[in-house]
Amino acid sequence: MKYFVVFLFTILSAIAVAQVKEPSQKVDGIIISNTTRQSLPNVNIININKVRGATTDSRGYFEIDVQLNDTLHITSLGFQSLRVRVTNDWIKNKSTKIQLTEKAIALEEIVIRPFNLTGYLEVDTKIIPVKENYRYSISGLTQGYEAGAYSPNAFGRVLGSIFNPADVLYNFFGKNPKELKKLKEMKKDDTVRNLLESKFDREMISVLLGVEKNEIAEILQRCNYSESFIQSANDLQIMDAISGCYEEYKVLKKK
Repeated sequence: MKYFVVFLFTILSAIAVAQVKEPSQKVDGIIISNTTRQSLPNVNIININKVRGATTDSRGYFEIDVQLNDTLHITSLGFQSLRVRVTNDWIKNKSTKIQLTEKAIALEEIVIRPFNLTGYLEVDTKIIPVKENYRYSISGLTQGYEAGAYSPNAFGRVLGSIFNPADVLYNFFGKNPKELKKLKEMKKDDTVRNLLESKFDREMISVLLGVEKNEIAEILQRCNYSESFIQSANDLQIMDAISGCYEEYKVLKKK
C-alpha cells in the first residue's frame, strides 16, 4: 500500500507539471519585401492566440510575446497578408526574417466626393441630406440598440430581434465562446486597438473571431446597427459594437 501511494503521488505530480502553462517569451524578427529585399516599416503583427500586437520600426524590426505554436497574422498595405506559426527554432534562435509578397494588382488612389458643393452655404445646406440613426434604450440593459433611420416600426424590429433566440446571434455567440473572450483581450492592448482604429477592411476582426467578413455584417444587422454604421465604421468601432452586443446577449440569456 505504501508503494502504491508513492506511485500514485508520482503520477499526479507528473500530470500537474505537464499541465503547467508555458510562460510567454519574447521573440523578434525583421520583415522584408520578397522582391526588393528592403525592410518594411509599419507592418502590423498580431498574435492571434494571445491578442497582442506589434508594429515594425523603420528597420522592419519587431518583437512580440509568444508561446510555442502561436499564430502570428501579418499585414501591410500593398502586400498580401501572411500567417506564421511560432516554431521551436524561432524560440530557440529568438529572431527570424519574414518575407512579404506584394499584391499583384495595385489600386490607384481614388478621391470620393459624396456631394458637389458650390461654396455657398445657403445652397449647400439644401444639397446635403440629413440622416439620423436612432438608438433605443431598453430597461435592464446598459446600452441601446441602433435601428437606423426613423420608421414607425423600427422599435418593433428591435424587440423582435433581440428576444428571438433562434437567430444569427444565438448561433454565433453560443458557438464561439473562446473567440468572443478575445474581445476583452483586444481592449487591453493599445497596439491592437490602434491598428483596428486605422482599419476598415474587417480582415483583422475576421481573423481574431474566426468568422467570415460577411458574417460580421450579418451579426451587426441582427444587433440592429444601421447599414450606414456597418459600412462606414472603422474596425475598432465594429469590435466595440460586437462586444457590446455580446454583453447584452448574455444579460438576456440569463433572464
